[in-house]
Parts: sequence; C-alpha cells; structure tokens
Amino acid sequence: MPGMECVQERFAAQATCWPGVLAVEAASSRALGRHTHDQFGIGLVLRGAHDSASGRGDVRARPGELITVNPNEVHDGRPVCGMARAWRMLYLDPPVIARHAVLLGLSPGAEFHHPVLGARGAALAFLRLHAALVDPVEGNDAAEQALLELLAQLCGAPRTAGCALPAAVQRACERIDAAPQAPAALEDLAREAGLSPWHFLRLFKARTGLPPHAYRLQRQLQGARRALLAGRPIAQAALDAGFHDQSHFTRHFVRAYGLTPGAVARSASLICAPAATRPGSDRPRPR
Repeated sequence: MPGMECVQERFAAQATCWPGVLAVEAASSRALGRHTHDQFGIGLVLRGAHDSASGRGDVRARPGELITVNPNEVHDGRPVCGMARAWRMLYLDPPVIARHAVLLGLSPGAEFHHPVLGARGAALAFLRLHAALVDPVEGNDAAEQALLELLAQLCGAPRTAGCALPAAVQRACERIDAAPQAPAALEDLAREAGLSPWHFLRLFKARTGLPPHAYRLQRQLQGARRALLAGRPIAQAALDAGFHDQSHFTRHFVRAYGLTPGAVARSASLICAPAATRPGSDRPRPR
C-alpha cells in the first residue's frame, strides 16, 4: 500500500536484574488494538512516531519522547502515516513503583501524570535505568537513583528546599572520597544525612552535578587511573577500585577518558622506563 513501509517486525522481551521488571524492544509498522497491562509501562520512542488513545486522551510520541501507561489503563498504538516506529519499554510491577513513590514522599498509589513526556532529562534517566537493569554489573544503586529521577518527573515529586543541610551532603562526599571502592547505597547515605532519599538526591546533585552513584564511579575511575600510572596491573587496579571485573572497568574507563586502561598502562611503562630503553633513545642528541 502507498505510504506503508516494509519493516521486519521485532518484539523481544528480556528479564532484568529486578524481580517484577521486564524489558521489551520493539520495531513495528502494525497497529496494536485496545488492550491493558497489569503493570506500569515506561518507554522511549527511538525512531518513527506513535499515535495512541490512552486513558488520558489521544497522544502522539516522537523520537526521544517517553510514553507511559498505568496499570489497567486501556490504550492502543498506531504508526504515524503507516511508517514503522521503534521503541524500548520497561514494564514494572505496581509494588516496584509504590516503593519508590514512597521514597519520593508520594502516596504508594501514585500514578503517571504524562502519557507522553518530551523532557530530555527524563529520557536520559530512562536510558540509565534501562542500562542498569539489563546489565547487572551497572549496580542496583544506579537503577534506584535513575528510577527516582524518572518518577519525580512522571508522578510529580513534592518540591523541597534546595539549601537545607548542605553539610550533610558534604559529609556524604567525604565518605565516598575516602573509600570509593566501598558500596554507598542511596538509602544509606540519605539515612545518615537525616533526609528522605529524594531530598538527599536533589541536594547531592545540586552540590556535585552528579547523583551519588555517578559521583562514586568517577572517584573509582580516578583512583584506578592513578594506580595504572603508578605501574599497577590492570586487573589489580580494577579490583582495588571496586569494579566487579575488568570488562566492567574497561567499559567505564573508555567512556570517561577515551583511552583503554591498557593504553594508559603502556604510557606509564614508557614514562617509568630508563632513558636508554625508551623508543628513540638511540638517536644522537643535538649538540
């Protein structure tokens, strides 16, 4: 038919490291009939555009925008102009959302306000959440913090004063700085600060520019980099910095510095080598 795009249909489901949370990758030019889920759904449109009649009105989602559905909300889904669209979804059991809503200071029965949300920060939080849930080595703390950031925008977290107890945040930074290899769960840090996890997370980000998990990761990478430059073996540097394994360490290291740990280790060996053994040391020196 004119205007229809031929696309390979793809619907793939993947279990995550959290019980009660399922990840789905989809690409389709099909229209989906009216249906419901018994879970919360949060998704990101990757390409194409998607029309749907949700329980909160007719909506259109474009690339980079989030789509959401509440449990038992009747909805459908249609490609715009018959063109294929692709999206990534997380389906979360109600108790998972209820627990995190309480951490935000909301009712455990809180629901999503936005069937479509175009906020870039929310999309980035979704991608961090998805990555942490499908790749267990990213850690539970990363998933917890990303979900809180996401729910604050989808459910409407209560506003809190941003200037309260900065000393408590400073103490948390000092704790992480002193031992970045040690776990530092958001709830533990917040409890020590005498704050709710959401309030603490907002204050911490306002002060450092990063959530606690990402702040700790940067300190881990910095410590490992110093160890490599001091001549420590890569595996030992990764272990001492608190990384689960060398591949996990390498992935984050390259993302942060653009160099592999091996490249840094080789440069360190050249710096530490005696002058006579360095490349080019046999060249005559200018008089």
